Amino acid sequence: MSDETSNGAAAPEQAVGPVFTVEKVYVKDVSFEVPGAPAIFNEAVQPELNLNLNQRVQQLNDNAFEVVLGVTLTCKAGDKTAYVAEVQQAGIFGIAGFDAQTIDGLLGTQCPHILFPYIRQLMSDLIQAGGFPPFFLQPINFDALYAETLRQRAAQGQGGELANAETAGNA
Repeated sequence: MSDETSNGAAAPEQAVGPVFTVEKVYVKDVSFEVPGAPAIFNEAVQPELNLNLNQRVQQLNDNAFEVVLGVTLTCKAGDKTAYVAEVQQAGIFGIAGFDAQTIDGLLGTQCPHILFPYIRQLMSDLIQAGGFPPFFLQPINFDALYAETLRQRAAQGQGGELANAETAGNA
């Protein structure tokens, strides 16, 4: 006879091996400013956008990490700031059974990939609610950003845990 419980179902097996789970996704901080309103809405200048992306990782316990993905988007109309939108999207991730290098890779690539759609939608909603045309962040290659972080660490002779990654650019 096979291993069955009294209700006829097979006995559950214990999960063995590496585990990666999304425990919670939440907005940590949001800010939207229109310093020149309402006059800025009459400006007929081509806007210039500046995007700043950053990531922070905090270990909460042996198997839990908080990852915060932050995006600041500044829109200028000529020499005036049209708006500044800032979002910090966070998640708590359960990670167990991996070596340190794999954990570092998960925190630097998979976690931001999971958080990005949330931050993209919230950023778009904020900008549109502020009276401006919708703006959608373009996809970000977190694998390439992580590879660049590894190159910078190697150049500095630094190893170990994921350092704060920061990227700035014009959108």
